[in-house]
Amino acid sequence: MSTQELEEVELKEQVVQERELILHNDDFNTFEHVINCLVSYCEHKEIQAEQCAYIVHHNGKCSVKKGPKSALEPIYMALQLQNLKVEIK
Repeated sequence: MSTQELEEVELKEQVVQERELILHNDDFNTFEHVINCLVSYCEHKEIQAEQCAYIVHHNGKCSVKKGPKSALEPIYMALQLQNLKVEIK
């Protein structure tokens, strides 16, 4: 690979920054609802969704998905429509 090709690869890696979708605790959603949403929209296995729900309950928040912002935005919107408190960091 030439120096120019390596520089282009490095530049592309910098442009596609990985972000995190953070789920925050609330006082009105049930564990079952949160788990079902994580399975449906974040493609979690049920055990992973349960663990995330407990982390959110005890720590106040949990990273539930990582990826480029463009991939996280539709999941963010879907979870918001399910009345979950989420943010992309």
